[in-house]
Amino acid sequence: MSAELHQMILSTIALIPKGKISTYGQIAKLAGLPKHARLVGYVLKHLDATSTIPWHRVVNAQGKISTQRCNEKGENIQQLKLEAENVFVVNGCISLKQYQWIP
Repeated sequence: MSAELHQMILSTIALIPKGKISTYGQIAKLAGLPKHARLVGYVLKHLDATSTIPWHRVVNAQGKISTQRCNEKGENIQQLKLEAENVFVVNGCISLKQYQWIP
């Protein structure tokens, strides 16, 4: 993948305001890459751990969070970050109706 596409995706994710979420597909569309939601997931999966990009604000089309990033206590890092922004996660899901970012 080109560095330009990578940067377009990260720049779009950086726009998501605190307390809001977006879907992989929405990010792809806003970045000018419709139908490339998996590419957004790929970029986030390979994001450097020290990055300040708010990766935790991106969820799947059903509002489900990732189950892959856990801390040393086994707690879901994405869920902890979202709850710190007053985004409530219930059974691994977030209400898109309530929290989705509409730019």
